[in-house]
Amino acid sequence: MRVVVLGAGNSLLSDEGLGVHAIERLPLAYSLPAAVEIIDGGTCGMEMLEALEDLDALIMIDAIRGGQPPGTPIRLVGDAVPVFFKTKLSPHQIGLCDVLATLELLGKAPKYTAILGVQPRSLALGMELSPDVENVLPTVLRMVIDELAMLGMRGIRARQLTAEAA
Repeated sequence: MRVVVLGAGNSLLSDEGLGVHAIERLPLAYSLPAAVEIIDGGTCGMEMLEALEDLDALIMIDAIRGGQPPGTPIRLVGDAVPVFFKTKLSPHQIGLCDVLATLELLGKAPKYTAILGVQPRSLALGMELSPDVENVLPTVLRMVIDELAMLGMRGIRARQLTAEAA
């Protein structure tokens, strides 16, 4: 089984950097099986094509505008995934939408895609997450672990967090 956890977003725009912050913390919080690859997608686009082809599962972490209160965790699967790309927060979503569409045309799309994230509070210039989003980041990491478990991934263990890693 080949699974990618992709952190997307611009870490220079506060909550828009959720995905990047999450994938930096994921391996600090959990020991993951070798079949799980963590990729910092940042604001990438078509250069992600090869890394995302023929996956069994793609779990993407990103800020999600879902009309919810700031800091609300959101999970999108199935028909909700294409809808996510219609409400753009950032140009990187256009690039990732193109990548997934291209993979679909080539017959190399991920068999399963989930987008996990949080309703942002701020998209202002800044490298830190807003308190609303920062406080729910452990929940987002747990959502990733739950997705992996649902996919049948074994060998996931929580790590002892130091104050610096938390």
